[in-house]
Amino acid sequence: MTQTETYKIKGMHCASCAGIIERTFKKVEGVESVQANYGMENVKVSFDQGKTDPEKLSQKLEPLGYSLILPTAEEMGMSQDEYAGHLGLNQSKKEKLAEIKDMRNKVYSVLPLAFFSILVMGWEILAQFGVVVNVPYVWAEFFHHLLPIFATYTLIVVGKPYLLGVYRFFRYGKANMDTLIGIGTATAFLYSFIVAAFEESLAPYIDVTHSYYDVTIVVITFIALGKFLEAQAKLKTGDAIEKLLGLQAKTALVLREGKEVEIPLEEVKVGDLIIVKPAGKIPVDGVVIEGASFVDESMITGEPIPNEKKEGDSVVGGTLNTTGAFTFRATKVGSETLLSHIVKMVGEAQGSKAPIQGLADKISSVFVPVVLAIAVVTLGVWLIIGTQYLGFSQALSFGLVSFVGILVIACPCALGLATPTAIIVGVGKGAKEGILIKDAETLEKLGKANVLVFDKTGTITKGKPEVVSILPFEGRGEDEILRILATLEKKSEHPIAHAIVTFAKEKKLDPLNMEAFEAIQGKGLKGEIDEVLYYAGNLTLLKELNISFDQTQLEQEAKEGKTPVILTTKEKVLGVVMVADALKEGAKEAMERLKKMGIQTIMLSGDNQYTAEYIAKQVGIDEVIAEVLPDQKMVKIQELQQTRKIVAMVGDGVNDAPALAQANVGIAMATGTDVAIESAGITLLHGDITKVVKAIRLSKMTMTGIKQNLFWAFVYNLVGIPLAAGVFYPVFGWLLSPVFAGLAMAFSSVSVVGNSLRLKVKKL
Repeated sequence: MTQTETYKIKGMHCASCAGIIERTFKKVEGVESVQANYGMENVKVSFDQGKTDPEKLSQKLEPLGYSLILPTAEEMGMSQDEYAGHLGLNQSKKEKLAEIKDMRNKVYSVLPLAFFSILVMGWEILAQFGVVVNVPYVWAEFFHHLLPIFATYTLIVVGKPYLLGVYRFFRYGKANMDTLIGIGTATAFLYSFIVAAFEESLAPYIDVTHSYYDVTIVVITFIALGKFLEAQAKLKTGDAIEKLLGLQAKTALVLREGKEVEIPLEEVKVGDLIIVKPAGKIPVDGVVIEGASFVDESMITGEPIPNEKKEGDSVVGGTLNTTGAFTFRATKVGSETLLSHIVKMVGEAQGSKAPIQGLADKISSVFVPVVLAIAVVTLGVWLIIGTQYLGFSQALSFGLVSFVGILVIACPCALGLATPTAIIVGVGKGAKEGILIKDAETLEKLGKANVLVFDKTGTITKGKPEVVSILPFEGRGEDEILRILATLEKKSEHPIAHAIVTFAKEKKLDPLNMEAFEAIQGKGLKGEIDEVLYYAGNLTLLKELNISFDQTQLEQEAKEGKTPVILTTKEKVLGVVMVADALKEGAKEAMERLKKMGIQTIMLSGDNQYTAEYIAKQVGIDEVIAEVLPDQKMVKIQELQQTRKIVAMVGDGVNDAPALAQANVGIAMATGTDVAIESAGITLLHGDITKVVKAIRLSKMTMTGIKQNLFWAFVYNLVGIPLAAGVFYPVFGWLLSPVFAGLAMAFSSVSVVGNSLRLKVKKL
């Protein structure tokens, strides 16, 4: 049986690490697919449970310096960090903070050594140009003996991961960024040690007055500082899941055998009656059975105004009750709740790869061996050609500087971080805005969509009838007509009756006393109010009562999708209430913004042509395709795609599922059916149509961030490697010091993460 899981990886420090892990797993029998993500520091792997398991997979990685972080027995509980670990979405905050603390301690321990080394280097350089006096002999000797001690500590303690990278390269043939840094700094250290140990013997052949202990110290310090800052920044990119998990209540107040009992969240079962008191968190999803309150659902809807909840209304786990109290019946618990579904969806999307990442992955996979080759060739060129012009001693010195500089500056980390960090931030920002993105590929495609196809009912309209207008006759007032109709309809179960009664309640019109109520099958109903017999129904009822009535206006409004409910006595019509599927708030605004973006809008509806065209005209949709069956919707999408259109489809019902799956990007309303949500790549919480525009803007902004990151990562390496190799030295005399190479390398990764984090503060 195939199992797909996502695991955090311990020891993943660069983009090359991701490539090594993927290649290693692909060689394991039973592994069907694998996707390592450097930005999330995790790996998504599908494997045959009969042939391998997570423990065996982890054992394959351990000799290479990596391991899977597997949930323990305790972690199978439901605490915040453990639940995250069980889902494979997030390393526990405690572990991550401990790792960052260790990095910080090491950085703090070597920063004074680096500053001291820079001071000595700066003094020597300035003295060469006569800016300051030469370093006194006694001080020079002191520095000469102190720097090796500093360099030894820096290389052995702080630089241990890089030395291990060198060991694994020679032992297993696997090279990553640690290998490059390790070879570069160890070479500088060993050269300096040999020169110091055999100074007299080597003096006739090379310049023994200059060593590179300072390079070892400063380069490792800058890289360690960069990794520390990068780790802190990356922790911020993934805080969306942590915040979502923080919404979860820890306990629930449950009615058991007539008593209120507070129990841990994991013990709540479907069907339990749960009491929610003022200012309390709603623990799981359910339906209110008693009481009423206003609930802050901003984490689902993004709207700050609390929503009224009364008997029969649904509530969502993680939302916050305000002033009232109520009891609800649990309908979804554990991993079935909407919040758990959101957490899982966000985590999987953040760990997925966008197609644009393919180029960076291909380059990163061959980058380290190519850089090693360039560094060796550069050293050889300096020794062979440079010796003819500069002499062996100077050529060796420059060759060594170039060798170390290339290995240090050629960091694929910025390249590896360019896409995943932007995706992590983009998906997290989307979740906060009520836009759930299934994977990175969907996020990338959405920004390219040039046609947006909308279903009508439940997408552009609310999907339930509402009173849209009241037409009074015979001198009657609107409120009088509405009150009489609401009194008649309050005993009916019909959705239209419910719409009229609800509208009357909103206007605070209390029902009247009614007697002799009777439903008239297929036509309406009647009842006696204040000794007057009233009828409420359709045109067929009027014909039966033999009442003449000018129907011109009603026929026109019927074409627009409105349903008339006629209030009449036996003699004459008193008024008409028009009920229709009302437009969603923001529908017109959304279409206007899409038009400004240059996106074509199409309505694809099973409703009749008149109604569809009327709705489309109201909101400003470009084209209407009406009276189509569910399978025909998918065909229409295919036809658009055949004209090379990139199509996004927005829908909510079962009948929309095939079209959502066929579209380049499927967008489902969370108020719709589960099958529609599963078929779509993006889900809009609370069915808010204005979030369609926000989702497109989010996609465009995220892709812009990725392209900026990739551009600077490529430019950085394209310029940095030739500069470090000394290509510009013969013409301009430029030669990049390994110290500056280390500084540039460290902050290139930080700048990429920082650029991605800018997305968090941008307005959609």
